[in-house]
Amino acid sequence: MAALRRKFGEDYQVVNTNRATTFSAPVKKKRQRFVEKNGRCNVQHGNLGGETSRYLSDLFTTLVDLKWRWNLLIFILTYTIAWLVMASMWWIIAYIRGDLNHGHDPSYTPCVANVYNFPSAFLFFIETEATIGYGYRYITEKCPEGIILFLFQSLMGSIVDAFLIGCMFIKMSQPKKRAETLMFSQDAVISQRDGRLCLMFRVGNLRNSHMVSAQIRCKLIKSRQTPEGEFLPLDQCELDVGFGTGADQLFLVSPLTICHEINPKSPFFDLSQRSLMNEQFEIVVILEGIVETTGMTCQARTSYTEDEVLWGHRFLPVMSLEEGFFRVDYSQFHSTFEVPTPPYSVKEQEEKNSLPSPQSTPTPALTESHGARRDRVFSVDCINTSEERGRQGGAGGRLPSKLQRMSSSGKEDLQRKVLLLSSQHAEKACSTGDLPMKLQRLSSSPSPGAQNRLQLKSLKVGFEPMTQSTGDLYQRSPPTTLSPTPVPMHSPLLSAGGRLEDNLPPKLRKMNADR
Repeated sequence: MAALRRKFGEDYQVVNTNRATTFSAPVKKKRQRFVEKNGRCNVQHGNLGGETSRYLSDLFTTLVDLKWRWNLLIFILTYTIAWLVMASMWWIIAYIRGDLNHGHDPSYTPCVANVYNFPSAFLFFIETEATIGYGYRYITEKCPEGIILFLFQSLMGSIVDAFLIGCMFIKMSQPKKRAETLMFSQDAVISQRDGRLCLMFRVGNLRNSHMVSAQIRCKLIKSRQTPEGEFLPLDQCELDVGFGTGADQLFLVSPLTICHEINPKSPFFDLSQRSLMNEQFEIVVILEGIVETTGMTCQARTSYTEDEVLWGHRFLPVMSLEEGFFRVDYSQFHSTFEVPTPPYSVKEQEEKNSLPSPQSTPTPALTESHGARRDRVFSVDCINTSEERGRQGGAGGRLPSKLQRMSSSGKEDLQRKVLLLSSQHAEKACSTGDLPMKLQRLSSSPSPGAQNRLQLKSLKVGFEPMTQSTGDLYQRSPPTTLSPTPVPMHSPLLSAGGRLEDNLPPKLRKMNADR
């Protein structure tokens, strides 16, 4: 065995293959709790130094906080010592006066009659303190010191009785035992409620007497480190269980399920099923209320560690309707069952929902195509608008007569060509600012003929001009669409004998040659 351990390490274990026994997985080491399941805080105060005297300044609370065995011991010792001290003082008075030597002398008047020794003095004190008064032992009027001691005994006895009996009464009437009849579920669960991921646990009241003004609070105990590098051990963070909506005020006549919604303000915002296995935290639950029968404030506490938080579980219902009343089955108080729950955190869900859908996101190419199509339609509108302006402003006076007839007859064919060429990626020009620099220089010249010629250059689609010259317009326009009006022979467009480009100005011919 030692050789196997040296070879495979200290974690090597021998598994028994006997069918009568079963192999159990190693149990996770139980983590130290800050608050026990019964509500006791697992904190001890040490190295107080000179601060111990503060406990004596509040002696009554110190005695009440002691355990029962120490309270009983102090109670018995206090009365025993007080009785012995007072009995000794009565015996000392009798001894000083010489009453012990004249106990049976009927002619002698002692301080206390029938006190002969210490036992008789002790019995006298008990009869006086307990107001038994058998009548056999009594104080005479010949003993002023005995009268003073009797007054002191009465005052001190009342103080001691009030102090010790009051401590015992408060100790017995403490509502800690009432808190034992307030139940908390053994485990907390995480599941969805109303479409939201929630942390839930259950509380119940075993007594028929109600808890008046019951209120519940939750604290998250978790160590953390600040951005400045400060380490905060057992840092406390408040968990919202309905403080803003009033859900923390309970009407605890039947078991209730307390719910903490996990949202961006919750410390569990980034908690998932996988990260829950590696977390270390503790949830402290505090239930406060007034006991209906005694009117005293009661507080019940419990806690849940990360091992006691079940992901994807829900509590079984415990309420049932009987004939004339509702019945609570506390045998199912701690029972849970699994429900479908997303294994990821609320933060991951929100990030997933915030991502845009591929179907709803427009592609850049589609956006550009829509914009280009809109611009092309706008270019056609520019053509129509310019034509209407030409008609209203006397466009016939700007163009030659033949071009006017050709433009009027071939307008439909020109628009058809514009729509055909607009399906391609084109560059629009509806003003002289979009024309080439040469035409812009021509447009700035004061000659009237240049303005008429620039009407042929006002539309350019892409890198291919639609109407660059009268020759191109004449060649591209179909013969059937020409106006039947005869062209004069003396027209400058036909005087060159076939080519219209020869009749153009030199600058336009040079531009056509460059093109």
